[in-house]
Amino acid sequence: MTRFTIALAATLFAAAPAFAADNADARSFTRDGVTYTYTSTVKGDVQILEGVAKPGNQNFRLVVRNGWVDGNAAGTRVSFRVPKVTKVQVASR
Repeated sequence: MTRFTIALAATLFAAAPAFAADNADARSFTRDGVTYTYTSTVKGDVQILEGVAKPGNQNFRLVVRNGWVDGNAAGTRVSFRVPKVTKVQVASR
């Protein structure tokens, strides 16, 4: 479960720009054979990410507030700082 939790956190925050919308539309992506389906809702200064990872139907709920992420992923309590976004430079010819 720890591998799932770490993979979930890393994957969701790698896709951080997708969280910018203020709606609760379901979103989905696949990484390392795991499909994550989630909703992102904003309530004041709090962002809530809720969803399920398949296969395994493992639920997660993450609350992002004041630069911190708290919540549960696959039945495991998680708490960590929001990772800093780094710019990626693509080489061109």
